[in-house]
Amino acid sequence: MTNLRMAAAWGCAVLVVFLTGCTTLRETYDDVKGSISGIFGGSDENLTAEELAWAGMEHYDDGNYKQAIDNFQRLKDIYPFSQYAILAELKLGDAHYRLEQYEDAIFAYEEFEKLHPRNEAVPYVIYQIGRSHFDRITTPDRDQTAARKALETFQRLTRQHPDSPYARRAEEHIVSCYKSLSGHDFGIGVFYFNSKHYPAALARFRTVVTDYPDVGYHQQALDYIARTEERLADVAVSGAASKTGKGS
Repeated sequence: MTNLRMAAAWGCAVLVVFLTGCTTLRETYDDVKGSISGIFGGSDENLTAEELAWAGMEHYDDGNYKQAIDNFQRLKDIYPFSQYAILAELKLGDAHYRLEQYEDAIFAYEEFEKLHPRNEAVPYVIYQIGRSHFDRITTPDRDQTAARKALETFQRLTRQHPDSPYARRAEEHIVSCYKSLSGHDFGIGVFYFNSKHYPAALARFRTVVTDYPDVGYHQQALDYIARTEERLADVAVSGAASKTGKGS
């Protein structure tokens, strides 16, 4: 357990350096060594900002995300101007995400981006916002709000930070979002077609072809467009014949 605790503390030190840029790695590590025994040997009641950060990281690395959230939230509330507060802001999002508490994760990530728009972690934060939406996508026949929000977020990431490795990851998820959205529109089109609402069906199938090309439903939509246009032509012919019959 001692090695695990040291690893958690060391990981926390690296994160603080990455997020704040306020100190050197050597200085941070010396601080860790000086306080490590006090962090894990006593009560959590009167921990400093540094100690709350290390404790939160240890709980996070152990998978105790609820306890990590408690530590990080206390750090934020009690020491809002500490250099460790930025770490707490980021890891709160991560811990909520791990617990699949996606709304809370999104709130934490969005707050981080708003407070630290120039921080190096922002591409990661935007990616995680997208993932928090993306992980709630179910099947094409269900509501597509999550898919739309995920798509918008991933597209923002690729637009604002095109060289980030997280932008490259986002591109893969964008394709999945397109598949879900196109499947949804295709399914509605089929429903309209079977219900003989041909103009509405045609509009949906054309949306699939124009907005979501080559993501799984393109050829099926083209086939249905041809069938729908045939049905519309038949309806037009029947309508014309009916009017002629009445006129005579």
